[in-house]
Amino acid sequence: MSNVLIVGGGPAGLSAALFTAKNGLDTAVFDTDGTWMHKAHLFNYPGIGSVDGSVYLDTLRDQADDFGVERHQGTEVTGVESTDDGFTVSTENGDHEGSYVVLATGASRDIAADLGAEFDDEETVDVDVSMETSVDDAYATGAMVRAEEWQAVISAGDGAAAALNILSKEKGEHFHDFDVPADAEALFGSMGED
Repeated sequence: MSNVLIVGGGPAGLSAALFTAKNGLDTAVFDTDGTWMHKAHLFNYPGIGSVDGSVYLDTLRDQADDFGVERHQGTEVTGVESTDDGFTVSTENGDHEGSYVVLATGASRDIAADLGAEFDDEETVDVDVSMETSVDDAYATGAMVRAEEWQAVISAGDGAAAALNILSKEKGEHFHDFDVPADAEALFGSMGED
């Protein structure tokens, strides 16, 4: 059983996965690779001068892999159900159970509706500042929760907000993911090496 099940492998889903896995939670991502990032070129993402959206995704996937995220690439989620112990994510390859679910499916909101999440007047998934929906321990991110502001950096931030809330719940106190150069050296050896 994973702690965190993430439906969608774009900036929001992979950002959430990176934070949760990096901080010790078993994390699985289910991704059909239908993200709009493959049509994008990033000039407006902080810290990136210019990068093709697909190259950016490859970098995110590599980071997630480095922290042990279990990625189910090319796997379609057919349903998400709330259970007594968390959630069951159903795929064509079987069911997966977890304590938390993060929905990062872009503007496709069907899974959130099927899960019973409330919607707002703009017909987007209603979330609080931590990206939690009306269903406890279920989070929605990116274009699912926004009528218009569909930017990779905003989606990545939504994923990070969901992950930090999950980590705060797990640790029983407000959690902050903040690293110093010594952390990178401990993880990756001498600075500059991946």
